[in-house]
Amino acid sequence: MTPGAPDTDIVLRRATPGDAARLATFAAASFTDTFAAQNRPEDIATYLSAAFGEALQRAELSDPDCTVFLAERDGELAGYAMLRDGSHPPCVADANAIEIARLYAAQRWIGAGIGALLMQRCLVEAASRGRRTIWLGVWERNVRAIAFYQRWHFSIVGSQPFQLGTDRQNDRVMARRVVIEA
Repeated sequence: MTPGAPDTDIVLRRATPGDAARLATFAAASFTDTFAAQNRPEDIATYLSAAFGEALQRAELSDPDCTVFLAERDGELAGYAMLRDGSHPPCVADANAIEIARLYAAQRWIGAGIGALLMQRCLVEAASRGRRTIWLGVWERNVRAIAFYQRWHFSIVGSQPFQLGTDRQNDRVMARRVVIEA
């Protein structure tokens, strides 16, 4: 199943440390577009400075446990996804799991299949690494994202806290088997 047909002019590639500045700007803008309206500006600002600076993006892009895919159209960054190896919450009951740490499309590209293209790439990458489970955390109030993940056969398996500035929020933990469907 491939929900949402991606635009055929989209190029998907693995990010490199040289993409750090561009990714930092894009990631901060995407996060702000997605969450600013429902959160206090000071909490958004605190989180952005801690999560999306150029140096941090360069470090993540250099980290062998992180894999970032960029979706571009005519040189414009339209979306990105980050897979991360490492620990997982206890509700993800598989030691052979990998996390989708981030998956964002630029506001103007939502509905154009960017998310579907990135999700499919994450599933293929997880399968190529022999992972059995793929999981993610999504804010419990992000109804649109939860629906997107459910279309991709993710199920809610638990919850975990997420600190946004001074606001302790709750993420739903969603997971699915890594099976590429035809």
